Amino acid sequence: MVGGKEQQVKIAVVGTGYVGLVVGTCLAETGHDVICVDSDKAKIDLLKRGKTPIYEPGLEELVRRNAQEERLAFTTNLKEAVEKSLVIFIAVGTPPDDTDAADLCNVFEVARDIGRAMNGYKIVVNKSTVPVGTADKVGETIAAETREEFDVVSNPEFLKEGAAIEDFMKPDRIIIGTSDVRVAEIMKELYAPFVRTGHPIIVMDIRSAELTKYACNAMLATRISFINEIANLCERVGADVDKIRQGMGSDARIGPAFLFPGVGYGGSCFPKDVRAVVRSAAEAGYEFRILRATDEVNEQQKSLLIGKVMRHFRGDLRGKVLALWGLSFKPRTDDMREAPSLTIVRGVLERGASVRAYDPVAAKVASAIFGGDVVLVKRNYDALEGADGLIIATEWNEFRYPDFKRMASLMKERVIFDGRNIYSPKTMQEHGFTYYSIGRP
Repeated sequence: MVGGKEQQVKIAVVGTGYVGLVVGTCLAETGHDVICVDSDKAKIDLLKRGKTPIYEPGLEELVRRNAQEERLAFTTNLKEAVEKSLVIFIAVGTPPDDTDAADLCNVFEVARDIGRAMNGYKIVVNKSTVPVGTADKVGETIAAETREEFDVVSNPEFLKEGAAIEDFMKPDRIIIGTSDVRVAEIMKELYAPFVRTGHPIIVMDIRSAELTKYACNAMLATRISFINEIANLCERVGADVDKIRQGMGSDARIGPAFLFPGVGYGGSCFPKDVRAVVRSAAEAGYEFRILRATDEVNEQQKSLLIGKVMRHFRGDLRGKVLALWGLSFKPRTDDMREAPSLTIVRGVLERGASVRAYDPVAAKVASAIFGGDVVLVKRNYDALEGADGLIIATEWNEFRYPDFKRMASLMKERVIFDGRNIYSPKTMQEHGFTYYSIGRP
């Protein structure tokens, strides 16, 4: 691969969470030998059996095939994986700490272990989402443990849960942060199979690469909070946010993406990344006021449906049975981290209602969160029997064209609180439903 000659590269990926498992599997799919490492033996044993610890469409099939063809292996032995590999990806979690800053303990622990295991030149790639300056600290941590030569690269990920395989295989762009031309060429060759359609590989300095990931997520989160603010204003002045969204999105300078109003964003990236940028900016002596407002708006938006429910039932939810469709923070994932459904469910439970909920894949996760406080059903219509109302918190495709007559026959009261605007008000009126949505008449 060095000097433009394509050849197989030995790769280690430390961390078999969402990012690490997708990265390792997709690199193996192009023919490279990949060893995925994790300290969690139960997770490694599960992967060795061809099962995945996370839900991601298409991932389990790719894991199983590449493992059978001996391009993808799983181990708890980090030392052995490092010794066998040229390129080592760090893909461990960076959850927020008590101050909303990214907790880098896992990153530095892995860096120390890599340094102790080095047996020759290595390229260490930061794939975890980390604040500016982390690569420098990772380099210092490794250098304290070894005399071997190495380089540290920033290579942020841009994977959407529910579409991660597609995002990795057909990326909009690849960001590589390094000042070393030789290292940049090795990384470019590694990613060459994924950019044959002409999407760019952008090489930049490490600190700019580190901040690019945060800047992208912060911008997308800001667009969501902005359109939610517009929707809230629409409800007060009698405008239609759908019409406004179309008018805005047709402007080439703005575009239509991430302009869908609802009950706010959640997941493992946007909330923590927005807060991490605010925190990092404060540490640098700068107040990031737009992002602080983005986060505040989002937290308020998660409670919006609770207010609509309370007003409809005249402030009294005692004895009411509410059906809820959708628990994950977005479709095609079982991830419920900071999902709006959490705020909605807890809010109506605290006010005396009971909840029967359905989600295509997140029931197991929800059971661990809510215990017996929420009844989890196996079919969406099961949640509706005798329900005083339906709340829609996630826009799963299977909710878009239900049997409205059947819904009406099952529900005690025909009222829908649609947090994702998946139905038209006209259709709801035709079927006799009282219908509440976001920012529409």
